[in-house]
This record gives sequence, structure tokens and C-alpha cells, in this order.
Amino acid sequence: MLRLKPRLAAFDCDGTLWSGDAGEGFFSWEMKRGMVSDETVRWARGRYNDYLAGKVTEDEMVSDMTTMNVGLQESDIRHASRQYYEENMAAHIFPEMQQLIRRLRDEGCEIWAVSSTSEWVIREAMKDFDIPANRILACEVEIENGRITDRLVRVPSGEGKAVAIREVVRRQPDVAFGNSRWDVEMLALAKTPFAVNPSPELKNIASERGWTVYFPDSIRR
Repeated sequence: MLRLKPRLAAFDCDGTLWSGDAGEGFFSWEMKRGMVSDETVRWARGRYNDYLAGKVTEDEMVSDMTTMNVGLQESDIRHASRQYYEENMAAHIFPEMQQLIRRLRDEGCEIWAVSSTSEWVIREAMKDFDIPANRILACEVEIENGRITDRLVRVPSGEGKAVAIREVVRRQPDVAFGNSRWDVEMLALAKTPFAVNPSPELKNIASERGWTVYFPDSIRR
């Protein structure tokens, strides 16, 4: 898939490194398990319905999926994130992408994971990709005395992904990988972009801009 030897790479996560949307999945999973109050569940489900109806933006919805945990112990959410990952995500990783990341790392490439899913979930997944916590740019909130606040640190979605890279990494990625329209700005920032398992919209954009399109074996079957 990749013959280049990049020094800096940025990877989207949901749909790019594994199939499915871990952000939406964990959002539903923790509500079903009563991790948040009934009042919060009613509010969150209403917000999600408004999101589907186009009344709530993508940035607002991914923020809500994280900040709805306000007041909870972060350690509890981290533990739950591990359980969710093992039960619902690990089996859906694209082996080719996992192997690519490991090869790039072994060749000395600096690798960053950039995702609008909560940092708790992405951190657990990145353990299987050997990407450390300090190389993760995900939806994150401030923690105070071990408890989750509703004060956002960053929301890497759409243009927010490119902004996070500029502010934190402060260098242009040699390569970037994404699967949806919310990755376009990050892909455009890189010297060489790759549309992996792209949505129809991103596939069209990639075709127009001459970006490489790649489908993992499990998707092609």
C-alpha cells in the first residue's frame, strides 16, 4: 500500500483503522449500561435525534458524547472504555492498517492518531497499535480532582483535525489517512493523502483531487 518512507504520519481512527464508529458505539453502550443518569440519557438521545435531523452539528454532537460524562470519575470511564474496546472494537481492526503502522514505527516514523471520538476510547485502542497517549489527538475534556468536567480541550473533527495538528504537532504530515468527509482538511494538509475505506463522499473527493483510495481486504470481500 505504501512505498514511501514518511517521517510523520497522521491517522484517523474510526472507519480507517477499524470498521464502525467507536464514538457512536460507546455513546450508546454506556447509556444502555446506566453509566449516566436517566435525565442525561433522555437529553443525549434527544440531542442525537436532532443531530440525525440536521439540527445539531457534527462538532456539537461529538462534544456532547464526551461532555455528557461530566461529574463521573475518569477512572471509571477509562475502565469502561477498555471493556468496550475488548468487546466491540478489537475484532474489527483492519490487520493491514495495524501492520502498516507498526512498519512505519519500526522505520522511525512519528505517528499520530487523530479522532473526534473520546480520548478514553481511542487511548485503549491505540495500545494495540503501539501509539502512546502523547501522540493522540482526540476529543478531550479537562479533568479536575479525578472527575470529568465539561470544559473541552479540543474537538478534532473536520477542520478541527487540521487545527489540532497545526497547534500540537506543528509540522506538516508527510502522509495522512482518513475515511470520511470529516477527514478532508487533515488529508489536504498532508503531502500525500490516502482515502482508506472511504465513504462515497470522500471517494468522490479523492477521485477529483487525485488522492489514492485503498480498501482493506475485509472490506473488499
